[in-house]
Amino acid sequence: MADASNGAAPQQAPQLKMQILGQFIRDLSFENILVQKGIGATQVQPEIQVQVSIDGRKRSVENQYEVVTKFKVTSNNATDKSPLFLLELEYGGIFHIEGVPEEQMHPFLMIECPRMLFPFVRRIVSDVTSDGGFPQLNLDTVDFVALYRQELARRAATAPRPADQPTN
Repeated sequence: MADASNGAAPQQAPQLKMQILGQFIRDLSFENILVQKGIGATQVQPEIQVQVSIDGRKRSVENQYEVVTKFKVTSNNATDKSPLFLLELEYGGIFHIEGVPEEQMHPFLMIECPRMLFPFVRRIVSDVTSDGGFPQLNLDTVDFVALYRQELARRAATAPRPADQPTN
């Protein structure tokens, strides 16, 4: 039986509330280098490389955040390493987020928000590569947790270390 002698209700953790308020393409570029060179598609063996980065920031409106995922997809011919195409996409979302403790907000923005945006990025990349004259490229799922950890490790490795201070 709970002790209600002080009249206070038991304290509950704040409920997580996340809502996507909007999504947008900030920048999109596709260059079909293969066609520009006049090489037939039967003469290539494509190799695909995908680079991903993420930016997030607090907006001026309370509980609103903007997260932008940046994808750079390059395709080179496996035989001679000549470029086939280059796709660059910056895709963003505006999120309303409540109930996330301040110390957990950064990883939440860099992991959970991009997870919500990724299916839309995958569709755009697939459509653009197909419309650009190549077979549809369906991006593999991105492990945003691993990406976040890699970025933390990179920052820790490049952070300036304090100079040794003499002891008294």
